[in-house]
Amino acid sequence: MEDTIRLFMAASLPDELGPYLQQQFQSFLDDTVRPIPLQNLHLTLFFIGNVPATELQTIRQKAKNIARQCNPFTLQLATIEQGPKPKSPRLIWARFESHPEFTRLSKLLSDALAPDEPNKLKPTPHITLARYRKNIQRPTPKPGILPEQPITLPVNAVNIWRSELASPHPVYSILESYLLGKT
Repeated sequence: MEDTIRLFMAASLPDELGPYLQQQFQSFLDDTVRPIPLQNLHLTLFFIGNVPATELQTIRQKAKNIARQCNPFTLQLATIEQGPKPKSPRLIWARFESHPEFTRLSKLLSDALAPDEPNKLKPTPHITLARYRKNIQRPTPKPGILPEQPITLPVNAVNIWRSELASPHPVYSILESYLLGKT
């Protein structure tokens, strides 16, 4: 049986952003919510999934080439809210304003790492802060939390993250990092 690894592409957060976001979404916390540990917070770019370990070198090369093609950019926090569908949320997320360079980077990663996946949706820049527990009734709708001052997230690099399933939360680690726009 071939060894597999679970991978995703994401950007790391500045040290001060994670604690700020965790403090801001406290009004959403109750016994139906499982907060994401601080060390697992990231800006999702593309979820790869389980792949044979032998494909890691190819994924590294593709990610490196894509990083060279994209420029660094800065995202603006829009709100902290239930999502992705407000009427049937699965999580609480920090949703950022759309940005063309984020969309381009996500699409390039998706096209290179999962070329056969049909019906790819336009990605929403976000950081998952908590997930609703499974088998609960639909969560009570709560208003989103708007930032009191502009909160930004500079994205200067793309990282290959490994996800090892564990309880109560997966363990994430960065395997490789590539600066955007660098040759």
